[in-house]
Amino acid sequence: MDDLTALVARACAEIAATSPDTVGRRLKPDQSPVTAADEVSEAMILQGLARILPKIPVVAEESADAAASANLKDSFVIVDPLDGTREFLAGRDEFTVNLAIVSRGLPVAGIIAAPKQRQLWRGVIGHGAERLRLSGSGAGRAEAISTRSWPVAPVAEVSRSHMDAATDKFLSALGPITRVPCGSAIKFCHIAEGSADLYPRLATTCEWDVAAGHALVVAAGGLVTTPLGIPLTYGRAAENFRVPAFIAWADPGKAAALKIQS
Repeated sequence: MDDLTALVARACAEIAATSPDTVGRRLKPDQSPVTAADEVSEAMILQGLARILPKIPVVAEESADAAASANLKDSFVIVDPLDGTREFLAGRDEFTVNLAIVSRGLPVAGIIAAPKQRQLWRGVIGHGAERLRLSGSGAGRAEAISTRSWPVAPVAEVSRSHMDAATDKFLSALGPITRVPCGSAIKFCHIAEGSADLYPRLATTCEWDVAAGHALVVAAGGLVTTPLGIPLTYGRAAENFRVPAFIAWADPGKAAALKIQS
């Protein structure tokens, strides 16, 4: 994890040194933006993974088509080299680099780093979660973090760019809850560190947007499932690596009270 943390930190330093005003950019077939910063970050991470975890398949956002034929039944790494490209181009600090290790379809470890916020979160399921301060191209001392119990005044993190009617209806049914719009996978980090309680995404998204946050939240004591409480699985190349919907909970007990269980 230290080697992977250092690799993600180096990718963050590369992104942080790139100006969103002058960076090369284009639209992908799905009309989402991609920039030279995404591509440089991915190339750096892929090169590092070839050294740290040789022979382990990698699914990375900008080259996912090449991984579709790989054997993903055992272990693989899934990478989003710049999650929240829209936030990056808008000059906001809510974009991240995501890296997860998946074993037999389930995430077991995750790293999420926010270059502009100079923060990195990481977790290994069964071994806890940590937050580190980014400095230069490295990371500082680790601080243990954990999710919190459902409070009197709960906070829900919601997508800044992709809010949908189903998610709005779900949140309204929970009663009074503060909604905080936010970009990228950093929403998972706020749950893992105990500053938010819920992150529902009831519209489709991609595995590389979710896997690292899934591992981080569970490592910190939370729960991530489908809206029906079914475990999320990863490596589904036949579905174009899509996740139909999910809910991340800080307090598994609250999910259980609503009959949403792992």
